Amino acid sequence: MGTWGFPNVKIICLFILFLLENCMASVQKIGRLDLGFQGAQMNWIDNDGLILLSNNSKFAFGFKPTSDVTLFLLVVVHQSSSTILWSANRASPVHNSDNFIFDKTGNAYLQSGGTTIWSADSANKGVAAMELQDSGNLVLVGNDSSIIWQSFSHPTDTLLSNQEFTEGMKLVSDPNSNNLSYTLEIKSGDLILSANFKPPQPYWAMGRDNRRIINKDGGDITSATMDANSWKFYDQKKVLLWQFIFSDHTDTNATWVAVLGNDGFISFSILQSGGSTAASTTQIPQDQCSRPAACDPYYICFPGNKCQCPSALPSCKPGNPSFCNQSSDQVVLVDAGDTLSYFALGFVSPSSKTDLNGCKSSCLQNCSCMGMFFDSSSGNCFLFDQIGSLQGSSNGATGYASYFKVSGNKGGNQQDGGSGSKRIPIVIGIVISTVFVILCLLYGSYRYYQKKHKKLPDSPKESSEEDNFLESLSGLPIRFSYKDLQSATNNFEVKLGQGGFGSVYQGTLPDGTRLAVKKLEGIGQGRKEFRAEVSIIGSIHHLHLVRLKGFCAEATHRLLVYEYMANGSLDRWLFRKDKEFMLDWDTRFNIALGTAKGLAYLHEDCDVKIVHCDIKPENVLLDNHFMAKVSDFGLAKLMTREQSHVFTTLRGTRGYLAPEWITNYAISEKSDVYSYGMVLLEIIGGRKNYDPKASSEKSHFPTYAFKMMEDGRLKEIIDESLKIDEEDERVSTAIKVALWCIQDDMYLRPPMTKVVQMLEGISPVPPPPTASQLGSRLYTGFFKSISDEGTSSGPSDCNSDAYLSAVRLSGPR
Repeated sequence: MGTWGFPNVKIICLFILFLLENCMASVQKIGRLDLGFQGAQMNWIDNDGLILLSNNSKFAFGFKPTSDVTLFLLVVVHQSSSTILWSANRASPVHNSDNFIFDKTGNAYLQSGGTTIWSADSANKGVAAMELQDSGNLVLVGNDSSIIWQSFSHPTDTLLSNQEFTEGMKLVSDPNSNNLSYTLEIKSGDLILSANFKPPQPYWAMGRDNRRIINKDGGDITSATMDANSWKFYDQKKVLLWQFIFSDHTDTNATWVAVLGNDGFISFSILQSGGSTAASTTQIPQDQCSRPAACDPYYICFPGNKCQCPSALPSCKPGNPSFCNQSSDQVVLVDAGDTLSYFALGFVSPSSKTDLNGCKSSCLQNCSCMGMFFDSSSGNCFLFDQIGSLQGSSNGATGYASYFKVSGNKGGNQQDGGSGSKRIPIVIGIVISTVFVILCLLYGSYRYYQKKHKKLPDSPKESSEEDNFLESLSGLPIRFSYKDLQSATNNFEVKLGQGGFGSVYQGTLPDGTRLAVKKLEGIGQGRKEFRAEVSIIGSIHHLHLVRLKGFCAEATHRLLVYEYMANGSLDRWLFRKDKEFMLDWDTRFNIALGTAKGLAYLHEDCDVKIVHCDIKPENVLLDNHFMAKVSDFGLAKLMTREQSHVFTTLRGTRGYLAPEWITNYAISEKSDVYSYGMVLLEIIGGRKNYDPKASSEKSHFPTYAFKMMEDGRLKEIIDESLKIDEEDERVSTAIKVALWCIQDDMYLRPPMTKVVQMLEGISPVPPPPTASQLGSRLYTGFFKSISDEGTSSGPSDCNSDAYLSAVRLSGPR
């Protein structure tokens, strides 16, 4: 009995100590946090994730959930109203098990899966403690109470009372639904609000706001502080220059916040106890129509925030983000009249001084130009690469002639303008009538051909079903007969390539249209099921996705007809031995960005996510202008589960497979992100991700890239044949994005929409992990098998139960 009791006493004591430790971990700190602290959101779940309170208990520091309740931000928050005032990881939420650490060196940082998401970079700088002040300022203080780091110096989208906003700081809004964000900063002696187009387009300045009070004329502002109900602006010597009174509420003890929203407005409100905020009616800018997103792009905003598409434009949805991939004879300028203005005209410098014809010529010769405004009184010509909403005048002419670029086949007016806008309705009517007549003739020819070559249907029921289906295919891919495609390809004479789904042949229609015809192999679906799947794939239209033009489902034949891509697949240009014809950096970056946009569309802009499952250079095709288009998306859906199991367990292509394919985790769109990261690395390095001929250090390129990133030797990652400007930030951005995408932990990989934002410079790219777990865990033997066996490609098993439980392939919106 005695020998039984003693061990249990030890166990009970250890259990009590464990309980005490966990209970202590959930006790909130007041005012101060000492060195050596570590914990995750789950440790404070009974305190709403909040770790540290200010002495007056108005403010708290800790974790708050995002709209996705499984992800969290590390924030300073106003307790009673739950208003987030500052965030450490706004763009990179973490999980409830990820740790916030305030280590013995004085560094405060947030980790997720061994990766540092955010850091104050305060190690070994004499930090003694972390304090949350009664003002809402989170500070790291030294032994002498000096401030070594403070959240007030690193604002996100919110400013508080008595928070000094100085030159060099920025407020950046969350992106809106169009991925457009806004920035507030002190620049050129003024407070400027800009839309984050490329380049940025300013739309408001405090120096031009007639509501400001001038205390001292002249001088440049270098700082601003909200004091009571006034925003005060000072020069370098702290002399008060201007005031902006935003409320009649004069309580000097009130805590105000100014928030830059994703609608482009700066709004002011008081943080109150009792869980509410009192908003001011004052907002910046004052005029709703002076914002870039008052309406959708190209729409005119009229007083009262009414939106209208210009009558001169054939459509306010051009559907073409760039005209650099079209020949000049396909692009025209449409005259939108002289009653329009644009929010940036009063803030940007003119592109040139010329006459109207010179301005139009400049826009047409610059493929990036999307629209232009010309001031005849001054000769100022303004060119814009991106267009937001327009401003309409209720008082007639604005003094600006406005023109917008459209594709020539959209029925737009020619560049000489004049009375062209009056002819637009007539031209459109003629075009519609002509198209209607042509369609009628084609339909009559089709019916005649059908009667002449009519075969007996398998059954009346099948014939009826087929007729009903064909009626529902209006506007979808063309149905070809097998004989048509045999003739178009000269009996499948010229083979363009071969993949896991079948072979691709070059073809030409009688009208000269070039095609790529894919003969699908091992497709056992019936005609009806196959046509239904094709109708889904064929309705997906995007600039960076290969267009499905038609199909054939006849007897046992299953063929898909795609637009012809003149420059073939990306691998032909990346891995060629002839260095004279290697792709330059600008072309490579545009290919990477275009591929990312195509995948982002499949993942986010369809009714249900569409996962490609086999992203690799062979499936990125290039047109005659080297614009990237993703191919073979949705083809796995055409394979039945039985046929897909004929291939190896690993779906997709070795070298590009995400770890979850191997570890039996559920497959999601994050698997495409991993494959994209591998392709992006190959684009940057101009080599395959595994090269058995290279040295042992360089053979596995991702592992080598991580090491070179850690050592700060980015040049070792880049293709040595490239000539790159050392100041081109896109190189380091692309490398960091690639390393984020190929993380083993799928939760660390950014979604493709975030990848696009980071590549375009809209969203910052945090440093990637300092160490990679690649290679050692999964790939040591796996890549060796590639060198022995070559590349293997097969249909991705996207029909598996585990897969379908997370994501279903379906049609686009």
